[in-house]
Amino acid sequence: MYKKGLLALFTLSFAFVTACSSGTGSTPGPQENTGTANKSNEQIKITWWDFQPNQAMIDALNTLIAAYEKEHPNVKIERTFVPFADIKNKLLLGSAAGQLPDIVMIDGPDHQAFASAGVLADITEEVKAWGEADKYFEAPWDATMYQGKNYGVPVSNNNLGLFYNADLLKEAGVEPPKTWDELKTAAKKLSKNGVYGLAIAAPKSEQLTFQYLPFLWQAGSDLTRIDDPGTVDTLKLYKELVDSGSMSKEVLTQDQQATFLQFMAGKAAMVLSGPWQLPALKEAKFNWGLVDLPAGKERATILGGDNWAITATSKYKDVAWDIIKFSQKPEFLKPLLVGGARIPSRQDLINDSYWQTDKYMKIFADQHKYAKARAYGPNYPKISEAIQDMVQQTVTGVKSPEDSVKEAAEKIKPLLK
Repeated sequence: MYKKGLLALFTLSFAFVTACSSGTGSTPGPQENTGTANKSNEQIKITWWDFQPNQAMIDALNTLIAAYEKEHPNVKIERTFVPFADIKNKLLLGSAAGQLPDIVMIDGPDHQAFASAGVLADITEEVKAWGEADKYFEAPWDATMYQGKNYGVPVSNNNLGLFYNADLLKEAGVEPPKTWDELKTAAKKLSKNGVYGLAIAAPKSEQLTFQYLPFLWQAGSDLTRIDDPGTVDTLKLYKELVDSGSMSKEVLTQDQQATFLQFMAGKAAMVLSGPWQLPALKEAKFNWGLVDLPAGKERATILGGDNWAITATSKYKDVAWDIIKFSQKPEFLKPLLVGGARIPSRQDLINDSYWQTDKYMKIFADQHKYAKARAYGPNYPKISEAIQDMVQQTVTGVKSPEDSVKEAAEKIKPLLK
């Protein structure tokens, strides 16, 4: 079954690397689960991969690891940093070679794909015995589920809001927009003197899908109903923003960091981005503000974030699970979230003063109830590619919004089965 799942994993639309994995911190192939953190004096090494480059988050992870090792002297946790851009390929190579860590951090939208391929351990019974699943927001928890079973625990989250240059809005006599119509009007008035009114990241990557999906949901559509009229409305919105000069066509090659840098340079009056940018805004040379994403027919934002999982090859599944539970204690989880300017996945933590007294963090925290996960099954990466083509073809004028939606629907519907 594992080999069958591994074959399925290689059919996904993940990029492959030609270089061999270093195998650092790897665990041998499938073995009986014999490890225990508490009942044995056996010396146990737990290997762990994560992609957190933020020093404050690294410090929080190291504190967590040290605390666990102190309580469990027979356990040594070997943490390995894997760049975000490499984590999927490293997991692919590790799966083929039987060299995977015990614990791995996974980007939310990739979780179901790896679960379906048999790379991740089913922890349904462990989660049930734990009894804390109901403490999490529905969207981040759904991202760790596949076919009704648990394959992980959420770590941290983010969502998208609309940042604006308050000085430019004041000069143009514009209020922060609350609806799509207000967004179009404001963006057009703000577009002058080499400044674009709005920047939305739309490169040929997951970042396009991440910033586009809130508009799709706000229009009353969804990936499961991609040929609904609301999808055409979203494409007409994007097309109008570019054709009117309110948004640069260059957004088709700009990722989220690039559009945010345009905002910081005063070249974009408004930008879609998330709480991870709040530390950088301390260096802004202008007054700025933040509001919820302007609403369409309904309110929505997108869930970003990452999850912990245990690999199916771990011979110390029970120890790895104990570490994950330990990581969810507020004294270890909060410093990690604060260090990365993230939003809690846990409902019982989001009421902490950090997320309720900081006016900007509170905006993201309050939006969390409207956040939706990209939990569309193991074929989500291919679905995302179809969305990217749909948006880019429309904005460049290669296809009409209607034809772009028709083509996308033909690609997406079979992938949802």
